[in-house]
Amino acid sequence: MTDLRPDAPSHLPFRDQEATGPDNGAPVVLLHGFGGDRQTWLNIQTALASKKRSIAFDLPGHGEALDWPRIGNAGVSAKAVGQSLEALKLTKVHLVGHSMGGAVAALIALRNPDLVASLTLLAPGGFGSEINHRLLRRYAAATDADTMETLLEQFFGWEFKLPKFLARTAAESRARPGAAATLEAIADEIIDGSVQKTLPRDELAALPIPIKVLWGTQDRVLPTRQAHKLPGVVATHIFERTGHMLHLELPKEVTRLILQNAGC
Repeated sequence: MTDLRPDAPSHLPFRDQEATGPDNGAPVVLLHGFGGDRQTWLNIQTALASKKRSIAFDLPGHGEALDWPRIGNAGVSAKAVGQSLEALKLTKVHLVGHSMGGAVAALIALRNPDLVASLTLLAPGGFGSEINHRLLRRYAAATDADTMETLLEQFFGWEFKLPKFLARTAAESRARPGAAATLEAIADEIIDGSVQKTLPRDELAALPIPIKVLWGTQDRVLPTRQAHKLPGVVATHIFERTGHMLHLELPKEVTRLILQNAGC
């Protein structure tokens, strides 16, 4: 396992989890959502390790990529991830993206389809115009643990017990100079007034790769109905009593579907 932040920004900071068993295929690349970082994938990377190598990046403006030369919307992040994959000499990957990271993964696949072996999208951004812009803006501006806890609870299903360390860790990360302002700037780019920009879902479905979309019925960030009526070739998985953070709420199920999409 490698945790790496580059001195020169030829690639984004990442965590590389080597496979513990035989793995001759493309690695799984994990892209977190708005306000997250690569650490949110730790349980998934551990679970994948028996069958697949995985790489989790910090997206521009997040985690250790807070001072990345350019921050912005999903398109900016997609370019940075593409540059990073090239720097790491990865020519074929299974992309997994959550929320904003889902939009990033989709854009990478649309721009460079030969690079992507499969797409697994968890409550992805860009699948409809509706977005809880008030919650995201409040979350971007929050800095203390109590406020963070109140806001984070809304990202999860109603019955999910929020681990105390999540709010504390998020508040510590947000306390870094420029962190809150950077997130607020990113929020301004991904939210167009009170809505979000949308992806060409038909073009995405036309890609010759397996695509899975996962959503929770209690998602209070992006409504579950954005997973409805997707093109028939897109496999849609809807989970009851689950919020926006599927990979933290249902790690076993998410891991299973990632591996299934990767042909394992």
